[in-house]
Amino acid sequence: MTTDASARAIKPELLRTYTEDFNKDRANLIAADAAVSAGVLKAATDYRGVRALPRDFSIELKQGSITNQERSGRCWMFASLNTLRYELMHRWNLEDFEFSETYLFFWDAMEKSNTYLENVLRTLDEATDSRLFEAINWGPSDDGGWWQMFAALVNKYGLVPKSAYPESENSRNSDDFKQYLNSKLREFAAELRRRSVAGASEDELRALKDEYMGTVYRICAVALGEPPEKFDFFARTKDDAEADADGKAESCKCEGKSDAKACKCDKEPKTGKDERTQIREIGITPLEFYKKYVPVDVNDFVTLANAPLKNRPFNQRYRIRFSANVAEAGDMEFINVPLDVFKKAALDQLTAGHPIWFACDCTQFALRKDGFFDQSVVRVDQLFGTEFAGDKAHGLEYGDSPSNHAMTFTGVNLGEDGKPNRWKVENSWGKDAGKDGYYVMSDAWFDRYVTELIIRKEYLDDATRALLAAEPVELDPWQPLTRRCR
Repeated sequence: MTTDASARAIKPELLRTYTEDFNKDRANLIAADAAVSAGVLKAATDYRGVRALPRDFSIELKQGSITNQERSGRCWMFASLNTLRYELMHRWNLEDFEFSETYLFFWDAMEKSNTYLENVLRTLDEATDSRLFEAINWGPSDDGGWWQMFAALVNKYGLVPKSAYPESENSRNSDDFKQYLNSKLREFAAELRRRSVAGASEDELRALKDEYMGTVYRICAVALGEPPEKFDFFARTKDDAEADADGKAESCKCEGKSDAKACKCDKEPKTGKDERTQIREIGITPLEFYKKYVPVDVNDFVTLANAPLKNRPFNQRYRIRFSANVAEAGDMEFINVPLDVFKKAALDQLTAGHPIWFACDCTQFALRKDGFFDQSVVRVDQLFGTEFAGDKAHGLEYGDSPSNHAMTFTGVNLGEDGKPNRWKVENSWGKDAGKDGYYVMSDAWFDRYVTELIIRKEYLDDATRALLAAEPVELDPWQPLTRRCR
């Protein structure tokens, strides 16, 4: 389309019309007063929508204390570890437990750095302004990720409790650490490409890469501290004795029983000593700890997507090129399924008593402080006097609502018809975000903005399970569906 400059400009006479129309509508003036004073989200909050989403759920899982990723992009890692700690806690009867997120954060930085340099070696013939190289070079070792990145790290490095490798300032607030790590990696990339042009062989370039990885290790170890090769583990199981409402131990129930020998009340008086069963491990490795104490296999989970795009047909397995963090583990894969299959898998897994890692666009129609995900709560349509009518396909195709955050489903409420109407969400933004760290999500919001679920293979239907053996369709790293969750 070719037009002159005056036709492309905002015309003064139209501006006068816009302001006249705005000021003659009382609703606009009230909306402006509220938004300017309180901000868009507060001004748009609908109390009727809030009341329509109570925080009780017919199916609810008992989870540990809320975790906090702080100022880092580790949501995918926190959500993954939250799903596993639930299984560990209930297997070993622990009151609470938290894995070390920093442990996997260290190895993720190392592995992403190595994979970035390997990808540089794979694309030496690409121009630096090619679409592929720009995708590879965008964030060499940035924080974000997916479940399959997590699984690759656990398979290779295992897991440790938080006590064995606690948080550091650079895991809590990772920007500075990752800024300079990425800068150094791009320097290495430029030198590898320069040496290639100068005639260096593949073996010479890979030897240089190995040398560079020594510098990467030094940066990670300075920023986070070296990870443990072995550690001691200590925990106490929950007290088996029941307590009354005042927290006092139950009185003896043996009174009046004929068999006095069967009575367990004739023991020494209780002291303040903690008599709970202890779990102790001395000098256990991270891989040993994972295999012994985590009662699930991270490889028994499948990524389901619900992406209603014409160029992503349902009931197909896909693989995203250049999406791995661990080079030898392979790229991210998912199976794209219709919404009914997607949702049924989630319901089946929660009903069976297992939490679910999921990814969504957490910014859309969301109240971060109050803990709501629902378009009927955040009425920006009423505030701005315009409908927001884009559907899920539009949001993915135009990059308006790709997944950007991972959390955990720990409950769902079923209506009289047996269908879900709201979901309980465990977040990793600390207990001061949402209601004690938890969010409530309407079922309509689930349909619109949840795009990925991590489902145990046993809760897939037969048709979906069969697709695990199908040859995947390969996608380029820039094709829209999801971003690394942060």
